[in-house]
Amino acid sequence: MGSFKIISIFVLVVLLFPSFHPKCGVSASAEEAAALFKWKASFLNQNNSFLTSRNLQSGNAKNSSILPCTWAGISCIDGSVNRLNLSDWSIKGSLYDFPFSSLSNLEYLDLSFNQIFGSIQKHIGNLSKLIYLDFWANELSGKIPPEICNLRNLTHLDFGSNQLSGPIPVAMGNLISLQFLYLCQNNLTGTIPKFNFKEVGDLKFLTDMKLSDNQLNGSIPTSIGNLSTLEALYLYNNQFSGSIPVTFGSLNRLVTLSLYQNHLSGSIPPAIGNLISLQFLYLYQNNLTGAIPKSLGNLTKLIELDLYDNQLNGSIPASIGNLINLIQLDLSENQLSGSIPVSIGNLSDLELLSFRENQFSDTIPQELGNLNKLVDLRLSNNQFSGPLPELLCQSGILQNITVAENMLTGPVPKSLQNCSRLVRARFDGNRFHGNLSEMFGIYPNNITGGIPPEFGNLTQLHTLNLSSNYLSGEIPREVGKLASMFKLDLHDNRLIGGIPQELGVLMEFLDLSTNSLNGTLLELLGDLKHLFHMNLSNNVLSQKIPLQIGNLTQLSELDLSQNFLTGEIPFEFQSLQSLGTLDLSQNNLSGLIPKALAELPGLLHINLSFNNLEGPIPSGRAFVNLTLEEVKGNKGLCGNITGLRACKSSRLIKKHVKDKRKELVLIIVLPLLGSFTLLGAFFGALKLHDRRKQNSREEDMEVNKGGLFAICAYDGKALYKEIMRSTEEFSETFCIRKGGCGSVYKAQLPSGEVVAVKRLHNIPNVAKDRSFLNEIRALTEIKHRNIVKLFGFCSNAQHSILVYEYLERGSLAKILSIEEEAKELDWQKRLNIIKGVAHALSYMHHDCSPPIVHRDILSNNILLDPECEAHVSDFGTSKFLRRDSSNWSSLAGTCGYVAPEFAYTMKVNEKCDVYSFGVLTMEVIKGKHPGDMIANLMSSKLEEIELKDLLDQKLLYPNQQIEKSVISIFKLARECLHVDPQCRPTMLIISRLISTCRPCELLVHFFSC
Repeated sequence: MGSFKIISIFVLVVLLFPSFHPKCGVSASAEEAAALFKWKASFLNQNNSFLTSRNLQSGNAKNSSILPCTWAGISCIDGSVNRLNLSDWSIKGSLYDFPFSSLSNLEYLDLSFNQIFGSIQKHIGNLSKLIYLDFWANELSGKIPPEICNLRNLTHLDFGSNQLSGPIPVAMGNLISLQFLYLCQNNLTGTIPKFNFKEVGDLKFLTDMKLSDNQLNGSIPTSIGNLSTLEALYLYNNQFSGSIPVTFGSLNRLVTLSLYQNHLSGSIPPAIGNLISLQFLYLYQNNLTGAIPKSLGNLTKLIELDLYDNQLNGSIPASIGNLINLIQLDLSENQLSGSIPVSIGNLSDLELLSFRENQFSDTIPQELGNLNKLVDLRLSNNQFSGPLPELLCQSGILQNITVAENMLTGPVPKSLQNCSRLVRARFDGNRFHGNLSEMFGIYPNNITGGIPPEFGNLTQLHTLNLSSNYLSGEIPREVGKLASMFKLDLHDNRLIGGIPQELGVLMEFLDLSTNSLNGTLLELLGDLKHLFHMNLSNNVLSQKIPLQIGNLTQLSELDLSQNFLTGEIPFEFQSLQSLGTLDLSQNNLSGLIPKALAELPGLLHINLSFNNLEGPIPSGRAFVNLTLEEVKGNKGLCGNITGLRACKSSRLIKKHVKDKRKELVLIIVLPLLGSFTLLGAFFGALKLHDRRKQNSREEDMEVNKGGLFAICAYDGKALYKEIMRSTEEFSETFCIRKGGCGSVYKAQLPSGEVVAVKRLHNIPNVAKDRSFLNEIRALTEIKHRNIVKLFGFCSNAQHSILVYEYLERGSLAKILSIEEEAKELDWQKRLNIIKGVAHALSYMHHDCSPPIVHRDILSNNILLDPECEAHVSDFGTSKFLRRDSSNWSSLAGTCGYVAPEFAYTMKVNEKCDVYSFGVLTMEVIKGKHPGDMIANLMSSKLEEIELKDLLDQKLLYPNQQIEKSVISIFKLARECLHVDPQCRPTMLIISRLISTCRPCELLVHFFSC
């Protein structure tokens, strides 16, 4: 019995013993908690949710303050912190107070995607148990501390995308467990330490080494060839010189070798052909010489091979045809010669083939017609002769073909008429001639020569360049059917006839110069409101310049020289505020030079020589640097230009002008006097009727009491009273949103209908400003399912308000900022939101007359209905919200969404909306504003961008079908963010591409300049 008691007591002690241990753990937790709180106290944004308990909702707030194991982002073992994952927590602070010494059991530390600045403290070497360390995408600066090399258990080290400088620590080779080393996208200098790779135990487990996007120099260590487990080596965009180490041939597990954008020289080592696992080989933009080694044909797993912009010579080895998995092959901008091997036809998966700017000759092999997945073909600037392959584009998916600047002759293949997806076609600078109907394999009954009408079937075509050939005949009207056409270049041919009236209204670039086109300049040219370049020089165009030329407000270059134009220079040129170059030389223009021409803000070069102009040369910016060469050949001109006669006194000039006017009056007035007499009574009666009708309308529109005015479906006075009543005179209780220009209130009308009322700040009573009211009236007529309906406008001495359709879910910005609501927006809903915004902007830019530029596309101005359908709000109003401003452009755009060119042009057009749409699209995908990520995305190649880094982490990773759509949308958004506005697609093209739901295609190749 006694022994039983002893055993029972022993068992009880053993069972209860663990209860004494947590006392020590609590003490450790308290110390770690205090240290973490001290670090948080140094943050610049104290409202950060870090150090918030997961148990706060269950009422455990008091205990959680000393138990870091309950905090979000923290995991523990035996009561001590072993994992700290604060990736993308918006932390803004430094590592100066980070508790390196207190977290002795830390194994995992992830602070990526924050705003942590300052240097990395040397105390980081105290984290002796650390296995995983990630500081990616912060603002860290200074040198990498040598103490980092004490962390011998480290398997993952990521300091990428910061501002670190100085050399890579030599002792980095001591990290014997390291598998992933990421130091890319910094300002590191010096050479790569040799690390003594040959010694057993030094980095023998390393699989990924990324040192790209730095300022590293010197030669690449040959000892890297000893890293037998290496799978990815990124050394691109540095200043490495010397040759590619032959020892790289030992890296038989290597999947990606990226050495581009350096100063490497010498030949490509044949030993590269031993890398049997290689899928991606990027050696472009170096100084490599010699021939392409035949051994590259051994790399049968290769998917992308980019060797462009080097000094490679010789011919393409026939073994290149063994790379049957190749999708992208780019050998452009070298000194390669000879013919294209017929084995290229074996690359059945090839989507991009680029041999441009080499010295290839002979004919293009017919076997290229076997490439039925080919999307992009670039063969320009070579010495190819003969015809193009007959079977080219038999699959119908070719989107880009550039064969410019060769010596091609004969017919373009019949199959090209099947290129229903063709976006860009360049045949310029060859010897194509005669009947293009035969060239395209089209044989109508009445062949007249020239460009075939069947071109109208290529509905996706946005760039067509047939310049510098021997084409004849007329430009067919069917060219006008190409609604997507941006650029049409037919210069330097033998075309005749007039300019077709059907030219597409989306045209941005038009060059028909150096032909034999006759007739007049069509008044319909005034409809080409997107045109920024027009060259019609060296033709036989006659008669006057149409007044509609003033409608081309986007025009920056205009050349009408070497024609037979007559009459005066239209005063309407004053509307061409973007005009930078104007050439009207060698015509028969007469009269005075309009003063408005001299005052154009953008005009930097002008040529008016060899006309019949007279009178003084006006003073103004455009004529400050004018030379005699630019005005000679006009006998009647005078002015203060060396070699030009001085002007007579102003009195004589006025008399000359007065005499001209008298003569003009006699010519015009006398014949019309009789007609006016007969019609006078009729027009007088009509005018009296219109005046009565107008007075009646104005009486209906004016409200005597308070001067209230409304363009609404409601009675203005009653509506105003109801809005004031339902919002309790704009009480904060009913305010649902505030902005820079006004506050938005929810108002319920007696009918039960709910409307959104935007009360504008500091807007005077504009009820009598008819231009303002006309703009409002135009906006109220907009009807589109993705645009918030504007019912009308009310204004009096106290308030100016806009009345909108009410959407109860509120703004996209608000929904994305609330985690639970953001999760409801799954990937399909987000894609639909992007699609809806694209449709709305396309409608505003291309279906409204005049076009409406939104000027402030951002997530705050995208509202969602109960079905999560997107509706664009605040459209078209930012232009006139402060009509007293001296610079309306300064009011356009919101920081973070505004296009970069606005900073120096201060002008807003449709391409600014396109840029903002790109930012918004990235925000919808990421779940928050992309911020500085935009610059990184635009400077990176597509294959270097990880999709997972772009996605909102609050949602599950998309399935395969959605993933393809997201990738396509991302590529399209990337094109919208191009720094050059002319290289961005229009919203019409964007809307159409999104509507077709195309899979992941190489969109990047078809919108770039």
